[in-house]
Amino acid sequence: MSGSEDMLTINLDGEEVQVPAGDNLIEAAARHGNEVPHYCYHPKLSVVGNCRMCLVEMGMPMKDRSTGEPVLDEQGEQKIGWMPKPVIGCGTKVGPGMHVKTNSPLVQDCRNGVMEFLLVNHPLDCPICDQAGECGLQEFAMDYGRGYSRFVEEKNVKPKQVELGPRVILDDERCILCSRCIRFCQEVADDDVLGFVDRGSHSTLTCYPGRQLENNYSLNTVDICPVGALTSNDFRFRMRAWFLKETPTICAESSVGCNALVSSREGVVYRITPRRNDRVNDTWMTDSGRELHKEIESNDRILGFRVAGDQVSADDALRAAANLLGKASVAVVGSGSCSVEEQFLLKKISECLKAPSFVMGHFGEEDGLLLSADRRPNLRGALATGLISRYPANNLKSLGRRIAKGDVKTILCVREDLTEAGLTPEHLKKIQVVYLGILENPTSRKSSVVLPALTTFERNGSFINQQFHLQKFLQAIPGPAGTLPDVFLLNRLLAELRGEDAMALSLDDHWAEMGQRRGSILKGHSFGGTSLEGEELDPGKLRDLAYVERKSLHFDLATFRKGGKKKTAKTN
Repeated sequence: MSGSEDMLTINLDGEEVQVPAGDNLIEAAARHGNEVPHYCYHPKLSVVGNCRMCLVEMGMPMKDRSTGEPVLDEQGEQKIGWMPKPVIGCGTKVGPGMHVKTNSPLVQDCRNGVMEFLLVNHPLDCPICDQAGECGLQEFAMDYGRGYSRFVEEKNVKPKQVELGPRVILDDERCILCSRCIRFCQEVADDDVLGFVDRGSHSTLTCYPGRQLENNYSLNTVDICPVGALTSNDFRFRMRAWFLKETPTICAESSVGCNALVSSREGVVYRITPRRNDRVNDTWMTDSGRELHKEIESNDRILGFRVAGDQVSADDALRAAANLLGKASVAVVGSGSCSVEEQFLLKKISECLKAPSFVMGHFGEEDGLLLSADRRPNLRGALATGLISRYPANNLKSLGRRIAKGDVKTILCVREDLTEAGLTPEHLKKIQVVYLGILENPTSRKSSVVLPALTTFERNGSFINQQFHLQKFLQAIPGPAGTLPDVFLLNRLLAELRGEDAMALSLDDHWAEMGQRRGSILKGHSFGGTSLEGEELDPGKLRDLAYVERKSLHFDLATFRKGGKKKTAKTN
């Protein structure tokens, strides 16, 4: 919205209100607290007008056809020409002077009829339905339905538990033919695989012959299904929605940084779903990103502190790590999976030890949507905090050369496997390692000191995505018994190296120090002051680095380098 020129006045249920030009009636009414119920409409998909639930009365100021002059009533007011029948709100754009009735007797009668029609063949299985507690059909039936049924014939029986793909199960008897899933596959996932067959009350959702719903965005169809027709194979019947606690987080799969919600109960994560952010991921996320929570219960999870293979206390492990790192010839290996706060502390540790710091890039194929070529969520953070000064390679060969020459004999390695980075067994034989990470790997098994790290679901922190959009994630569940947040461990380690008592610092304390550093692009920002929608940073000279990403939903490298934002076309 650039200013008042983008606003216009309409009459909404007898009240003059300001709405954005180009809005459809559903969105315009919602901005002023007037709910227009709907099923097929979705703000990020095309309009089809399938469900007819959003019927409203609409009229426009009348003008004389021959002269173009306003037609006035007996009181001298311009007459309103009401449409002879209700119109669908989703397919109607607001216009200057438009009059809209969203709750008139005619509109209420239309909603009653539509609801009765939708429920004709719908099963009465709300108590066992997986959608119970977050079902639009259930809610609108209570708010806008008649409260009774006149249908006496037998309901049509449609297929149940149909595997549309490896992750999505269809209970077709619940489908209300809104076509959201079909449009999503066509318009967003670019995988036209779903469609309706048969006619009338026998219409059925299915995949095209020889095809499956198996793209990496298939679970978004479950998210946008307004009823219990499409369900997640992984979440199906595992937990009632009203028992779940939802916590905002950021997907750590790639540098896109999809906004998401963690649904958990009693320390167990049951599902990950997308959280709307129109500047980053709209309302979508990848299927693979939803599965990252499974590392919480991995059999390879590092659950305790170790020194020389023996389980020790956190204090003993940190002292041993400080003694080992206090020797000469040290290098620090950070990660793009670390938070901004953790990367800043690693930078301070490298300065304290006068040690070089390294970060390895993890690169893969991008899909042009929400999976970028940079497979780490916070490589930009390593640049912003100064942990590294140039864009990293996808290996640590330069570190290997230092080890071979004997210039590096001890490494503090955080969330990386040195063998995956190109270091050979011969390299590892020449060094000692202090390892901080989540899962066991060849590096952790070789390490002299092992410190357990926490997942993004078990700690607070910040990431900077490919657009230099600063975003924060919040702790959803506690970490394993006896573990500590990574920021706390690194701060304690830094204090041990300095021979000081560790101070209890908050994330905002670290941010205050970050902002004071000369040339920092993080100045003026804080963890507590960052909204859940995130904040745009000015990357300055960092715009021109050799980034591997080219294009995603809201990112275009050429536009980014010019200092602008990618323009996205409106879907409605």
